[in-house]
Amino acid sequence: MTVLTLVLLVLFVSLGRWQWGRAEFKSAQQREFAVGAQQQQSLGDRSTQELARYARLTVSGEWDEGRQFLLDNRTRDGRAGYEVLTPLRLEDGRWLLVNRGWVPFSGYRDTLPDVTASLAGAVGRVNVAGVLDELPTAGLAGGRAPPAVQGPWPRVTAFPNTAELRAALASTEEPSPRLEARVLLLDERESVGYVRGWKPFATSR
Repeated sequence: MTVLTLVLLVLFVSLGRWQWGRAEFKSAQQREFAVGAQQQQSLGDRSTQELARYARLTVSGEWDEGRQFLLDNRTRDGRAGYEVLTPLRLEDGRWLLVNRGWVPFSGYRDTLPDVTASLAGAVGRVNVAGVLDELPTAGLAGGRAPPAVQGPWPRVTAFPNTAELRAALASTEEPSPRLEARVLLLDERESVGYVRGWKPFATSR
């Protein structure tokens, strides 16, 4: 009994330290997000990875409303849904995925939300504002599902990486699209978005 008590004591202390460390990490991440989102930066010809995470950007490009991704397993207030990733073709030919926000799950896997109608008036070159962030990552590899590389759009995916998204965007005309590794969280004031209220994406720490 004494040995068992000591083992349980060590286990509880370790769990407590882990929880405390995770809480501290999340608090630091929130502070970094708040500070970075107030610092306006220009992308220019730089990669998004050359800028600070959570940098506030305004970029110019054209929406590709015909090829969008739905990030699966994204919840809001306990409701299941998707986050909408829409490709934006930048002036130099690169692609930047813009997270336009959360839409609810319809209740049927074969009935996906219509995410094209909201872009009906955004034709041609547009200016888009937002905050840079990383793609969300899964705590367990089993929770990942790369997007299909063939078939209809939008394409559902869970915790994809940049290479998988790039492969899904590849076409005969553009077999190796230049896709930025980070995504742009669409500014709350932009009219073409869905439910937002951004917080930094959770990492797999």
